[in-house]
Amino acid sequence: MAYTMKDVFYLDTQIATTTGAGDGIATLDLSSYVDPISRGKSKGQGLAIYKVHWDIADVGSNGPVAAATTGTFRAGLISFSGAPSAAVGGASITNETLAADNDLMISGVDFWAGGTAAGDPHPNVWLEPSIEVPYVVVRDQVALMLSVTTAMSAGSNVNVRLECATVALDQSTLNQLLRTQTV
Repeated sequence: MAYTMKDVFYLDTQIATTTGAGDGIATLDLSSYVDPISRGKSKGQGLAIYKVHWDIADVGSNGPVAAATTGTFRAGLISFSGAPSAAVGGASITNETLAADNDLMISGVDFWAGGTAAGDPHPNVWLEPSIEVPYVVVRDQVALMLSVTTAMSAGSNVNVRLECATVALDQSTLNQLLRTQTV
């Protein structure tokens, strides 16, 4: 389904890596955009996410991650209700959650900083929805999950910006999405 400019809006969230290792979660409430219940002739409503823009930046500035920074992490945006927000080190993400074979994954990125040269740290986006095939969320929240495997030598912010539109869903599509997004 193609969308027009008037349909599109943006949502965003972020989480800080800090300088420790471990998992962290930032949640984004979607309850005002999603209604998975069809009532009479009205259809259920989902949130179509067409694009996810990743930005990994130095904490406390407008700059990119400093060239001297070291550390690695994997981050993912996931359709997952019930995950409480927690700073890095305060959450525990089950192994293989941040993987392309997880039906709940919307987008994912790997980041590594070797501390060797300007421009060294580059994110690798390994999963993302598309304009032609958006990821349609029918749950009340998405979670930005972060797994820092090698502690960052300097804190950074992991920011995401979502290009979204609300979409009406027929009952069979809604049922299929609810089954897929039930944990």
